[in-house]
Amino acid sequence: MTEFTSARDALRTYFGYDAFRPGQEGIVNAIIQGHDALGVMPTGAGKSICYQIPATLLPGMTIVISPLISLMRDQVDALNDVGIPAAFINTTQSPDEQDLMFAQALSGRIRLLYVAPERLETERFRTFASRVPISLVAVDEAHCVSQWGQDFRSSYLGIGDFLKALPTRPTVAAFTATATERVRRDIIGILGLRDPSVTVTGFDRANLYFDVIRMERKRKASWVASYIADHPDESGIVYCATRKEVESLAESLNIAVCELRAAKGEDATRLGMVAVAYHGGMPAETRERAQRDFVTDRVPVVVATNAFGMGIDKSNVRYVIHHNMPESIEAYYQEAGRAGRDGEPSRCTLLWNESDIATRRRLLDSDYENERLTAEEQEVVRASKRRLLNAMIGYCRTTDCLHEYMTRYFGEAGGAAVRDDGTCVGGCTNCGNTFETVDVTDIARAISRCVHDVNQKVGSGKIVKVLRGSKAQDLNYLHPADLPTYGMLSATSEAQIRDVLSQMATDGFLSISEGSMPIVRFGERAAETVAPNFHYEINKIERKHAANVRNRRPWALRPWDRMCRATETRNCSPNCVRCGLTSPANSVNPRISSFPIKRCAIWCVSGRSPASNSRKSMALVRSNWKRMANGSWK
Repeated sequence: MTEFTSARDALRTYFGYDAFRPGQEGIVNAIIQGHDALGVMPTGAGKSICYQIPATLLPGMTIVISPLISLMRDQVDALNDVGIPAAFINTTQSPDEQDLMFAQALSGRIRLLYVAPERLETERFRTFASRVPISLVAVDEAHCVSQWGQDFRSSYLGIGDFLKALPTRPTVAAFTATATERVRRDIIGILGLRDPSVTVTGFDRANLYFDVIRMERKRKASWVASYIADHPDESGIVYCATRKEVESLAESLNIAVCELRAAKGEDATRLGMVAVAYHGGMPAETRERAQRDFVTDRVPVVVATNAFGMGIDKSNVRYVIHHNMPESIEAYYQEAGRAGRDGEPSRCTLLWNESDIATRRRLLDSDYENERLTAEEQEVVRASKRRLLNAMIGYCRTTDCLHEYMTRYFGEAGGAAVRDDGTCVGGCTNCGNTFETVDVTDIARAISRCVHDVNQKVGSGKIVKVLRGSKAQDLNYLHPADLPTYGMLSATSEAQIRDVLSQMATDGFLSISEGSMPIVRFGERAAETVAPNFHYEINKIERKHAANVRNRRPWALRPWDRMCRATETRNCSPNCVRCGLTSPANSVNPRISSFPIKRCAIWCVSGRSPASNSRKSMALVRSNWKRMANGSWK
């Protein structure tokens, strides 16, 4: 390799940049001077360069500890392309291939060697590390070392022991995009960083528009399909909570998006695959192919679990959609941050509902078993993850600026850039909406009193039933008729009671326990609800009063308004009064996808579900279909 007199010379020669980005140069210089470093920089800020440049200047080898094989491969290929000798050792290689990598490293022909944290525990690698001069150990995704972080991995706990076992301790640099003050302290302590140079760049991503939409589960697939169809030339990521949802949604999008685009006049024969699925349960070859197709723009959309994205080098992602609520602000910030890495305006949309909260809590309580930790330590991790989830719930429910909420969470008060009118520069749905203040004092008092009446022993669903005077049998053991609050809010909608209850939990008046069956209890501010001067308001988005024909029930419309506008084109039109919202989601069902026009007509004309198969219903459907076909609906 060429010898350079400065880091900027190396930066210019290998990467073609004349200057470092904010935060990079200070970290690079600290490492070159032999100081440990911690860099907390948002996705796309160029963390990799902070250890890649020193690797070209320091005399020995740099070991990069990375959690993902796909990241290793991508970065190694990119480094070799620009003339920096790099390699990786992982489970995809044969023993002979690994021997070759070890031999090249021992002979000084490799500058950067990428390994997973589990590799450090093998006797073979430790023997190798004791024989090769190591100048720098770079720990990527360093938040994984902390049990207070959103992605704790016990394998990271062994990094400190590995460093202590080396004949000569090298400089250590840790990097992450998401770390609160507590997590930063953990990283420094567990890795044993010595008086590190700590660099925390701004968390605000002013080129990202943040959007939070509360939406029923059944509408989500249709919404995502419509968005993708309206942005055919853009690349995007759709995150789902489970592997099952990933596969189902990817399959649905490949049908629904093509139908929507064909309805706009595009040639259906020229429309290729729209979305690929990606999750940890797929064969490695399938995952790699999906990632490659997405990164090379062969397929515009990838539908994935959180297994996808860490370290993915694709700068032109224009939107990231979360089909479900993520597990933490850290996870959301990191995943949403895959959008707009080139600095161009991009959108980050979160679709959520109350059932997402239950799903996340169920996953949290069921998926964490780790033989490295004691039962007590595992419970500490779970408790930490519950606190992270609560912060995420607060993000979904807040009416504050979403940019400000996120930067404040990471300890950067006032970190969000604002315009003269006080709205955020990046833009968010809360700054763009007008909110109306609703007085819900009486509802809040009733909820608090009901929690008292049931002795803090039931969940939110039963509280709502009691307040509305439900006669459901699952309430019998409570003897609801004897409760003072039974039927107290019979005139209030279930949705409004749930909204107020959820906001009270967010504001500390109530507390919702963890576990598979969450229980509503009093929060630290519960006593305020019985005070004579108690007053409680919530903010709700002001709804437009203009008539929205697509949201009216089909039988409330005139016959010609009920007509499906897509009968001539084979596909359901997004402008159809009913089918614009409903049909795309239903037409992708394999059981009914062979008759998209007919199913659309069933919805539009009869107002009945296509799943209905009663004789009377089907007779009506046949009659209506014939009337549409012969033009009598006019």
